[in-house]
Amino acid sequence: MSFANLDEAAASGMSVAFQAESHPQKIALISARGNRTFAELNGAANRVVRRLRQAGVKPGDGVALLSPNRPEFAEVFFACQRGGIRLTPVNWHLSAEEVAYIVADSGAAALFADETLGEIAVAAAASAPALRARIQFGDGIDGFETYAESLERFGGDDIDQPVLGDTMLYTSGTTGHPKGVRRPLPEPSKAVEGMKLLSAVFGFDADGDDTALATGPLYHSGPIHLCLAIPVNAGIPTILMERWSAEEMLRLIDRHRVSHTYCVPTMFKRLLDLPAETRAGYDVSSLRFVIHGAAPCPVEDKRAIIEWFGPIVTEIYAATEGMGTMVTSQEWLAKPGTVGRPAPDAVRVVDEHGKPLAAGEVGTVFIRPVAGGEFEYWGAPDKTRDAIRDGYFTVGDMGYLDDDGFLFLTGRSAEVIICGGSNIYPAEIDGLLADHPEVSDAVAFGAADPEWGEVVHAAVVAAPGVTADGALTARLLAHYEPLLPTYKRPRAIRFVDEIPRNEAGKILRRQLRDRYGGYP
Repeated sequence: MSFANLDEAAASGMSVAFQAESHPQKIALISARGNRTFAELNGAANRVVRRLRQAGVKPGDGVALLSPNRPEFAEVFFACQRGGIRLTPVNWHLSAEEVAYIVADSGAAALFADETLGEIAVAAAASAPALRARIQFGDGIDGFETYAESLERFGGDDIDQPVLGDTMLYTSGTTGHPKGVRRPLPEPSKAVEGMKLLSAVFGFDADGDDTALATGPLYHSGPIHLCLAIPVNAGIPTILMERWSAEEMLRLIDRHRVSHTYCVPTMFKRLLDLPAETRAGYDVSSLRFVIHGAAPCPVEDKRAIIEWFGPIVTEIYAATEGMGTMVTSQEWLAKPGTVGRPAPDAVRVVDEHGKPLAAGEVGTVFIRPVAGGEFEYWGAPDKTRDAIRDGYFTVGDMGYLDDDGFLFLTGRSAEVIICGGSNIYPAEIDGLLADHPEVSDAVAFGAADPEWGEVVHAAVVAAPGVTADGALTARLLAHYEPLLPTYKRPRAIRFVDEIPRNEAGKILRRQLRDRYGGYP
C-alpha cells in the first residue's frame, strides 16, 4: 500500500507503514530483547491485525495488553492503531484481582500477556468471558497460544481497509476501582493535526539522528504517547527500557546519543543522587528535549536538572483524562514551581460551589478538553458527571492562578489536611521537608488528632549514612520550625525506607495516612 504523504497514512493508523515504505531498513525499536526495523515493525503489526480479525475482533472492539516494555508491546500497539481497535495496556504492577477487574471491565475481546506474568494473565482470562484470543509473548502460560505461532501463518503485507484505532487507559486507581478513560474513536483529520502539533512541539528531525528513550512503563499515558506513538509515527527510533535505573538511563543516552526522553520527578531525584563522578562519566550533550510530568517536581530538583541538562526541560501538566498545560525551562525559571500559563479559558480554578476564584486563591482546577479530547469514564456515568462541569473536567487537583495567569498546583483534594478548620495542602510543604542535608526524601501527610481533627506528620527517608533516630527527629523539627507556620509544622516524623509512589511517580499519600495516621 502506497501513501502520498505521512498525513494520508496517519489518517488510517498507517504511519509506520509509510515509514517502512520510505526507509524500510531504518531502526524503529531498540531493546535488550532485540531491535526492529520499520519494515519488521510494520510487517508484525499487519500480522497481528490479521490474527485478531480471524478471531472475530473488529473495529471498535477492545484488546488488553499485559506486558513490560518489549518490541512485541509496540507491535500490538501499532496493530491496534490500524485495526480500529481500542487498546487497553494494563498496569502489571497491580494485584491479580485488580488486573482481572480491568481486563473484564474493558470488555477485551483478546488478551496479550508476557510470559513472566503468567499467574496474573490466567486469573485475568478467567474473569473475562468475552475473550476470543489469548496470546502470550514467550511460552509457559496455560491456555495461551504463543505469539510467534499465532502469527506465522499470516502475511506481513499491508492490510486492506485500515481503520484508525485508539487507546483506553485506566486511571491509577489510588482510590476505588481504576476508571477507563474512553473517548470516541478519533476523527482522522483531528488525529493527524494532533500528531503534527506534538511532533512540532518536540522538534523532531526525522531526517537527522534523533532518537527517543522510553524510560517508564508503556502502560502509562506519558510513556506510551510521548516515547512510543509520537516518535515512531514520526520516523524516530525509540529505545525501550524494560526496567529503569538512573545509571542505565545515562548509559543509553551516551551510547545512542538520545535526543528526546520523558521523566517523572522520582527519576530526576535518583539521577541527582548519583555520585558526581558517575554523572560526569556520561555524555548527555545529545539531549535536546526532556519532558516531565505525572507528579509535582521539587523546585530544587528541577533547578538542578536544568543546570545539568540545560534549558531543554519542558514540564507537562496532564492526566489520563487530558492535557492541561506546558511550561518551558525559561518560563519555569522565571516562575519557579509553575506548571505553565494556560491558553485563555483553558483552565478554571473554582471554589466548592463552582465559583471562579481570584488570582492567588486556592481552589479546584478544572481543564477544558482539547477539540476531540472529550471523554467519559467507561461504564461509570456517575463518575463522569462528578468529574465534568460546564464542559471542563477535574481530576481533583488543587491550585491557583497568579496575577500573570500562571498555574501553580498545591495538592490533591483527596489529600487535603483539615487542621482546626484550616485546609493544608501537603504538596505546599513537601519541598521544605526534603530540603535538609540529612534528608534524602520526605513528604507530608495527615494524621488524626483528637483536638484538631487532623495534624501534619512527615514521612522521611534519611540520607545515606545518617542514623534515623530521636536525635535526627529533634534536629529536623528544629529546622522546620522557622520555615512553616505553627499549624503546618510536622507534629511527628516517621522514618521510612522509601516514600510510596506509583509507577508514574505520584505520591501514594493515602498509604502513609492509612499506615501512620491513626484513623479509626
